Amino acid sequence: MTLSQLHSDEALRRREFPVAESKAFLAHAGVCPLPFRVAEAICQCAAASTTGDQESLFFPSAISRSRELAARLLGCGADEIALVGPTSLALSLVAAGLHFRSGDNVVLYFDDYPSNVYPWMALADRGVEVRRLQTQELGLITPDEVMAQVDPQTRLVALASCHFIGGWRIDLDAIGQVLHDRGVLFCVDGIQTVGAFPTSVRHVDFLAADAHKWMLGPCAAGVLYVRAGVQDQLKPTLLGWHNVRCPDFVAQEELVFRDGARRYEAGTHNLLGIVGLNAAFELLLEVGVGNIAVELLRQRSLLVDGLEARGWEVLHAAAGESAASGIVSFRAGDRDVSRVHAQLLEQGVVTSLRTDRRGRRFIRVSPHFYNTDEELNRLLDLV
Repeated sequence: MTLSQLHSDEALRRREFPVAESKAFLAHAGVCPLPFRVAEAICQCAAASTTGDQESLFFPSAISRSRELAARLLGCGADEIALVGPTSLALSLVAAGLHFRSGDNVVLYFDDYPSNVYPWMALADRGVEVRRLQTQELGLITPDEVMAQVDPQTRLVALASCHFIGGWRIDLDAIGQVLHDRGVLFCVDGIQTVGAFPTSVRHVDFLAADAHKWMLGPCAAGVLYVRAGVQDQLKPTLLGWHNVRCPDFVAQEELVFRDGARRYEAGTHNLLGIVGLNAAFELLLEVGVGNIAVELLRQRSLLVDGLEARGWEVLHAAAGESAASGIVSFRAGDRDVSRVHAQLLEQGVVTSLRTDRRGRRFIRVSPHFYNTDEELNRLLDLV
């Protein structure tokens, strides 16, 4: 399936994305509706699981398939992919599994989504200094601003690939390169770009992303990327039969971890979620993430121009293609946008309502590649 086929055949679009039958769903930066093929894969897996041992039907082939597909999406090795589920869990595993010395510091962005803030804040109890990155605008993070907070005691920098309200995509390669030149680890919350934009891990040590946003997959079926060169530095903190060797399920005298990123998967996998994740991966790779990115930037341009023409203030409206994303957040002074958000929902247009630290409320629009110009224009007409 190509983008041109999808947008020229409304029956195909509604078959692949049943949500389009009843509403214009423009909130993929939140929790996505499942495409038909993803839901169907889960249903078939569940039905087959009624006939016998559900694990033996799909393990290990589905697990191996997930690693392979995730590796293709991120441009890494399959042995660098762990299937641990939620982004919050994956980031917590990284924060808890690294060895820190008293006096080390980590740099974070306090206005990131809490999943990428709290695990690092907790390191203060271990004597780690937690530094908060300062920015001039919400989510606008540059390599210079990052390096202004880095010193010889900095062990790790934790950032999101894209801000969940502002929609600013950071330059992962540029930031990761300067950090690696200083010997500093780089951990990325990639949930707002993986599946929507090519997300490079060339200069990234750890990346976590659940599937329920831009990857169009089920909740709690995400991935954790751990660069092969740092796997010895990241100690598994959850232990079980799957990641510690136990021949014939007999506990051994010593803890010997499995090779590769499997060492971070302690127990039985979420098989229904992983089967759905595989179908979502295949869909994204079929359409092409590069093609998806081009379409999302085109949609963004349409929305930004239309919103500004109607008097709305758009966050990072002037962001160039290298920093823009599929997220468009807008407001208008003291106007009560919660009422506008509710009115949109009443008309079958689904958006998100988000509030920043200053108490400013925004309507956040985040269409995906299958959304149409008619749906975007419907939103513009309503606001």
